[in-house]
Amino acid sequence: MKTSISLKHINKLAIPALISGVSEPILSITDTAIVGNMSLNATESLAAVGIVGAFISMLIWVLGQTRSAISSIVSQHLGANQLDKVRNLPAQAIFIITSISILIIITTYPFAHSIFKLYNASGLILDYSVEYYKIRVFGFPFTLFTIAVFGAFRGLQNTYYPMIIAIIGAITNIILDVILVYGIEGVLSPMHIKGAAYASVAAQLLMAICSAYYLLKKTSIPLKLTFPFNSQIKNFILMILNLFVRTLALNVTLYFATSFATGYGKNYIAAYTIAINLWFLGAFIIDGYSSAGNILSGKLFGAKDYNSLIKLSNKLIIYGIAIGFILAIIGGVLYYPIGTLFTKDPEVLAEFYNVFWLILAMQPICAIAFIFDGMFKGLGKMKTLRNVLLFSTFIVFVPILFWLDSLEYKLYAIFIALTFWMIARGLPLIIKFRKLFLPLSQNN
Repeated sequence: MKTSISLKHINKLAIPALISGVSEPILSITDTAIVGNMSLNATESLAAVGIVGAFISMLIWVLGQTRSAISSIVSQHLGANQLDKVRNLPAQAIFIITSISILIIITTYPFAHSIFKLYNASGLILDYSVEYYKIRVFGFPFTLFTIAVFGAFRGLQNTYYPMIIAIIGAITNIILDVILVYGIEGVLSPMHIKGAAYASVAAQLLMAICSAYYLLKKTSIPLKLTFPFNSQIKNFILMILNLFVRTLALNVTLYFATSFATGYGKNYIAAYTIAINLWFLGAFIIDGYSSAGNILSGKLFGAKDYNSLIKLSNKLIIYGIAIGFILAIIGGVLYYPIGTLFTKDPEVLAEFYNVFWLILAMQPICAIAFIFDGMFKGLGKMKTLRNVLLFSTFIVFVPILFWLDSLEYKLYAIFIALTFWMIARGLPLIIKFRKLFLPLSQNN
């Protein structure tokens, strides 16, 4: 059966993927907004949430690449009508990735103090960072389990159930955040930053339980671990290794950005925390269409339908740019109210407003980069993604950041460098994609 690439079908995949994709940034943004409005040490707590959020995002991005690898393999086999050959792969992938996540908890928990000192945290900010992390990290295996299950659903061209799971998790987190951080008078004492961490872990656990339920009830993919390993496990591991290196490069960017912002002072790291979480939110909204590209490109590639693959890329470029501009316009209209959602500190807000326009301006650029990221993941071209990230991080972002920092641009230095980083991520992928598939589409 020919795969539809109509706007209606793309939206059918993209809109639920968009909603499910924002679940992780919503967890962080909810913590940011709730903690930033506490009456006790709000600025220090906000800074701590930002620092820990950066580190946890690094861990999730490194190991959460299982979603892309599983989705790519499953969708390509679905397109080739060979799904039975990889039916036991997701359970094996989940076993591998959750085992690694437990190992990471064991190796990072005792050294949390040293880890966050590397982010230039000190004093009360360091204490809060350690306190927050030592609770939040226990949600890590549940998050990775959920991400892997989402990969299986995506490979099956289904983004509806991940959306339902994400909505459940986000609502749970918001409710628990308010209750645990602020407390209930006469019933529960305020837990402050620790309450935000507990709320996140509870939401992640619930999402993992829902993920297992829907996968077992709504698909033919089992969760029972069987041996020997699937013949595609080598391909899966190779994809993961390439994405692992790629994500390490990505997190070098995030580490330097967070470390520099922390070094500028508590008002700067607090403002950066708000700004980068909004950047992540925009990224994950655009990622809905990136996910549609991921899902459909894998299936079209498996079916060798290169002509439709080119048409899909052209449509997604238009949709992605349009969404990027819409996000920028909405952000511009709500420029000042957005900041006050997170903090009332005038010094923090001043620094945030100075750079927020840069985040809005880069949204269309981000759209192109994220969409082609998704398509290359669907195609299984992880080596290309690895090389592009290494180039954009070490040849573009790091030199620009250090140069602008030497000019004392502070937060401007970080977000200008991020803008050029996104350009360097997107442009090579467009060129590579067309070089690979335009000749094939003409012979299709």
